[in-house]
Amino acid sequence: MDPSLNPNSNFVNLENARFKEQKKIMEKIQKEGFCPFCLKNAKKSKLMPIIKKGKYWHVRHNSWPYENTKVHLLVIYNTHAEKMSDIDSKAAKELFELAKWYETEYGIKGGAIGMRFGDPRLNGATVNHIHVHFISAKITDKNDPKYKPVRIRVG
Repeated sequence: MDPSLNPNSNFVNLENARFKEQKKIMEKIQKEGFCPFCLKNAKKSKLMPIIKKGKYWHVRHNSWPYENTKVHLLVIYNTHAEKMSDIDSKAAKELFELAKWYETEYGIKGGAIGMRFGDPRLNGATVNHIHVHFISAKITDKNDPKYKPVRIRVG
């Protein structure tokens, strides 16, 4: 059976949705039983367009960026994977090449990489498919009165 299509799988975790529109889309995904991050399901998932694609990963803007982010990209494993043991070890090199690209392409002077894997009830993710967040803050000057940190949920 195709691991990206399984009505008995929990590809999304509604408890971790942060926006009404996001939850509405996720409810449809849950009802239809497909992985929203698998490439062949992207159109019906209403994901942002791919901006860069490699052998192991593809990059998109996050449809629902975290509060206070300047640039928030999702780097999604190209084939369905839920655990670290599902990933080809060669994918790590490509991931770091994409991080370097992100830093240069967007002029990032400081940011974070957040990777979630395994059970979304434990990791804070909305989608049960290996993905990485490339994040930079909107305001980087901590002395700016409008400064607020970006928070990523785990758990």
